[in-house]
Amino acid sequence: MRKLSAIAIYAAFISIPALLYSFKTTSKIFDTIKIEPGLISGIKSDSSDVIAYKGIPYAAPPVGNLRWKAPQPAIPWQGVKQCDNFGPSPMQAKPVSFMVYTREFLIPEQPISEDCLYLNVWTKAKHGAKKPVFVWIYGGGFGSGGTAVPIYDGEAMAQKGVIFVSVNYRVGVFGFMAHPELTKESGNNASGNYGLLDQIAALQWIKRNITAFGGDPDNVTIAGQSAGSISVNCLVASPVAKGLFNKAIAESGSFLIDLPSIKANDLKIAEQQGIKVANAVHATTLDDLRRVPAEDLMKVPERYSPIVDGYVLSETVAQIFAEGKQNNVSLLTGWNADESFISSFQNKDAFTQQAKEQYGADADEFLKYYPANTDEEAARSQVKLSRDMTFALSGFKWASLQSSQGKAPVYVYYFARKLPATAEYAKYGAFHTGEVAYVMNNLKFLDRPWKLVDNQLARLMSSYWVNFATNGNPNGKGLPVWPQFNTQSYQAMVFDSGAANLELPDKDELVFMLKKAK
Repeated sequence: MRKLSAIAIYAAFISIPALLYSFKTTSKIFDTIKIEPGLISGIKSDSSDVIAYKGIPYAAPPVGNLRWKAPQPAIPWQGVKQCDNFGPSPMQAKPVSFMVYTREFLIPEQPISEDCLYLNVWTKAKHGAKKPVFVWIYGGGFGSGGTAVPIYDGEAMAQKGVIFVSVNYRVGVFGFMAHPELTKESGNNASGNYGLLDQIAALQWIKRNITAFGGDPDNVTIAGQSAGSISVNCLVASPVAKGLFNKAIAESGSFLIDLPSIKANDLKIAEQQGIKVANAVHATTLDDLRRVPAEDLMKVPERYSPIVDGYVLSETVAQIFAEGKQNNVSLLTGWNADESFISSFQNKDAFTQQAKEQYGADADEFLKYYPANTDEEAARSQVKLSRDMTFALSGFKWASLQSSQGKAPVYVYYFARKLPATAEYAKYGAFHTGEVAYVMNNLKFLDRPWKLVDNQLARLMSSYWVNFATNGNPNGKGLPVWPQFNTQSYQAMVFDSGAANLELPDKDELVFMLKKAK
């Protein structure tokens, strides 16, 4: 996040998280409860009966000798731990607003720390109430993000009846760097997927402790957007996460096709990347590497994401799904109409020529879906193509596979609402991450000129998401019917000024592109 041009590429899978709003809640300590490491207290909202427990350590700080190790059990404490503030965000570059991503989408500037393995719980239920659990996994391109983001606040969703949990996980070099020596010491002959292991450790913690907050450990939905959506996809594919959840919500992204900006390398390639990092900081041993200041490690210009490590991911996600080895869970997935980070465009002649070179005999069909009769039309097609190849196609493939395998239901959405905005932001339309504030019924945390229809849409979408988390079906009383997706009718729920059950927009081009995609 140094230069805008670099960000436009780097952000292809971000939910780009935001400077924490200063919104007020009562400071009164409320509801002391017992969890594994000790007693905690929360704070009750001024405006509802929801109690928030923020900054609960679910694992030991991954610092010092625990840097680049699987998460270890949280350290017990004496007395009552006041969980009234978010824990530090994962170590990353200073958050800077760009494009449409203002402070509401970014983590706070401070605190940012390697000591980051904290989660947050919002609940209005009592011990043993067995309410459904909704677990939020943030985006950030696997290089940024955190739970202390205004639009990720869990109160509105908890008010609708779920136990809302948001989870910090390690990102960047601390979350996804592999190295031969790390592989050797791991005990699993694997390294590199520490961020995913953090998410799994949090789910295990939820399994053991969520009853104390009124949650049902056997009714857990994992949900994420952008890199969080890819994380959800990886967890569905991972044998290590088996039995920790029974429903999944994936907003904008999966690893089921090769992506233009984030690719799951195998362990050997990732280990070579780790060797390059060690050489760059002049570290010859793991002890040396673990003593290198975090800021120096982040200066090494490498990109990180989940890898095929042979443990968390035994094969590529695409292979796992093709062989039917994934965890069979109900799925709700979709993408947004205008989510693209493309910043430079070819003219119509260059775009047409590239299409002919890449698609050969199928170039005419490609240009039917992505026309280029004028430079302006070619630019619009490139935005659309960027959206499809980065976000839509991977979700479409997941939905199509799940539908054809028939082992668990799948529901697909298409978010087309162009968020109300000033002239500066209006051009971004239904942008990447734009749906999140609606899904969580959190428009109040996003500074935009909202209309009545937006608040109605937020209430509608959040109800669908809560219903799905409750019983694996988004439908409910008073809501337009949302049918299961299949590859015969391609029915999806289109969210715009309202909700309509329609044929999936751009279905034909996605079918065509899926045949061409790896």
